[in-house]
Amino acid sequence: MADLRSVAQQVVANVEKVIVGKRDVVELTLIALLCRGHTLIEDVPGVGKTMLAKSFARSIGCTFRRIQFTPDLLPSDITGVSVYNQKTQEFDFRPGPIVGQVVLADEINRATPKTQSALLEAMEEGQMTVEGTTFPLPLPFIVLATQNPIEYEGTFPLPEAQLDRFIMSVRLGYPSVRDEISILESQQLQHPLTTLEPVIDVTQLLELQEQVRRVYVDPLVKQYIVDITTATRSHQDVYLGASPRGSLALFKTGQARAAIQGRDFVIPDDIKALAEVTLAHRLIINPAARIRNVGPRDVVKEVLNSQAVPGSRPGERVR
Repeated sequence: MADLRSVAQQVVANVEKVIVGKRDVVELTLIALLCRGHTLIEDVPGVGKTMLAKSFARSIGCTFRRIQFTPDLLPSDITGVSVYNQKTQEFDFRPGPIVGQVVLADEINRATPKTQSALLEAMEEGQMTVEGTTFPLPLPFIVLATQNPIEYEGTFPLPEAQLDRFIMSVRLGYPSVRDEISILESQQLQHPLTTLEPVIDVTQLLELQEQVRRVYVDPLVKQYIVDITTATRSHQDVYLGASPRGSLALFKTGQARAAIQGRDFVIPDDIKALAEVTLAHRLIINPAARIRNVGPRDVVKEVLNSQAVPGSRPGERVR
């Protein structure tokens, strides 16, 4: 895993040329990428959500597609449409912007639920079905979606089925004063994104994704993952808890986090560090709890504090 760690550090350092002072979010996005998972970036305008997606696409040598979600956007605007060809007297399919390796779904909550649902099959199965014909999507296929949590006029909340398909939800937040000054200086003459070069290519990325899947997860850690997700379902403040897909998300991201730190095994600290970003957006809080300002992240923190952390078995040598 030493080689994977080295490559991961190179990718993170390359993205940080554009995204200043947000190493934790950059690493989380890379973890999702190594798990073949999709990321929801929820934050206010102007903090670098779009730049984060573009920087990753360039750093890993992938094709980049952007979909600007608006209320009048149609599902065919995403998946593509068949156009009649007068020369061949047949319909030719013209793929939409969803056919890309890194797809930015910008302001995803501004589109209607009907249009949002066009992403469901693509995000879960890596394919799309148009007019009865199924088309495979390129590998890797990663969706980075953004939404503004402050402005609610003209927006449509993401349905639970779609939220569940994001392996994690992250927030960039405002930069510190020193980092914001660095941003001003770095963009005085030109944007650093214009000179950003790839660190790895698509073939290397697919190999890294396969390496991550082979990271060892002890049965005790697996039990710890399931205990956490199960506890969210029975929590008094939760109306709908995390699904088994949430357990899988925590499992896979734990493997990726271990790998980028140079380990070939997952430890409980990996799970604790990732529980909030992988589970919170899947929870629906009771109305009574929302009145008390209880949020999904508060529930996850409480669950983590209530669950016993597994240790090594008696007589077992720590790896």
